[in-house]
Amino acid sequence: MKLLVIVSSLDLTQPFSATPAWWQFLKALYEVGVDVVATPYQGPAIESPWWRAAPNPAKLEGDTFQFLRNRWRRIAGAGGPTQATGTQIEQESASDKAVRRLAQSVIAPRWRRHVDRILTQQPDIDAVLVITVPLNQIPGVARHITEKHHKPVFFYDGDVPASLPNFMGFATGFRIYQGADLSEYTAFISNSEGGKQGLLDLGAREVHTLFYGADEDLFSPVEVPQDLDAFFYGHGREYRTEWIDALVRAPSLALPDARFAVRGTKLGDLGRAETLPYLSFSKLREYACRSKINLVITRKAHASVFASSSSRPFELASLGACMVCSPYAGIETWFEPEKELIVVNSAEEATERITWLLRHNKARRNIGRAARERFLAEHTFRHRARQFVSLIERYL
Repeated sequence: MKLLVIVSSLDLTQPFSATPAWWQFLKALYEVGVDVVATPYQGPAIESPWWRAAPNPAKLEGDTFQFLRNRWRRIAGAGGPTQATGTQIEQESASDKAVRRLAQSVIAPRWRRHVDRILTQQPDIDAVLVITVPLNQIPGVARHITEKHHKPVFFYDGDVPASLPNFMGFATGFRIYQGADLSEYTAFISNSEGGKQGLLDLGAREVHTLFYGADEDLFSPVEVPQDLDAFFYGHGREYRTEWIDALVRAPSLALPDARFAVRGTKLGDLGRAETLPYLSFSKLREYACRSKINLVITRKAHASVFASSSSRPFELASLGACMVCSPYAGIETWFEPEKELIVVNSAEEATERITWLLRHNKARRNIGRAARERFLAEHTFRHRARQFVSLIERYL
């Protein structure tokens, strides 16, 4: 199988949090025998051993827009709500409308010509996959591909349910569905089982679920002394203020002899938890392995909608970490509570369970070992790549 993949970004230096996951997914596709041609919607085209890169046809425009947008946000502030509400948003801001119209008039035609060239030069491409691109900025591109080149076009939204109009999305993010025609895509793929109906309600013809995973080689455990008692990695309090307080701030104050640590930005009051420096990706892996307990605090949008997958539980399971998690609807879809991770429902329970786990080394290690065994059996990105290939083959 050969795929053309239009991906949101391939640049790991840019603040697109899912980009590392897309690297792992594309690598896994290569490992199961898929020939991938990847072209980024934002930023430069970056080659790798696992895919061939095609240029971004609107890189200059995208870079200019990002520069101006960042300057505007620094001057005016992101503004707006910062919690998912589940309330339908019918109106776009004036700036959102302006961006969408500019993209539709300038960027979308360039993308039509770009994919025309690629598909004409490489007619052996079987299908096109679009990953988390603002689809209301490129209307008609998917329909053009299907009608002119007779290729199925799939859209993978890895931000469901936060991306849907019935949630606020992220204060700093795009609204990708207002003004979009979902029916021009052959099918949608969602990271969330519970979010599938939302995509169907917006007009998607068919929706399939493909959960996140992790690369078992990239997230392999390292042998380091465990000098941290509890560690959390994440950026921002948005959608998870309550549980940062319950799993980090409150236990760190209640357990003065325990060493709590975090790596992240804009996390607010963390009690006694210390902030560790970001040095490299490998350092984050080392931090997780240095900690006896790893805290999983999933943003409200994902945690409240059944089986809305995110990367962190799979990454930590691959590392053999003992995970203590905030409530997460459907987490039993991937891991068994009490055996492969611990779910707590209050600050008091979090403090109690962390205290017990720190005193019982064998039980704590058994939880991490069981999580890793489950991950290797079911949840690697190679598993996801095989599931994806089986799905696409139905349409070829």
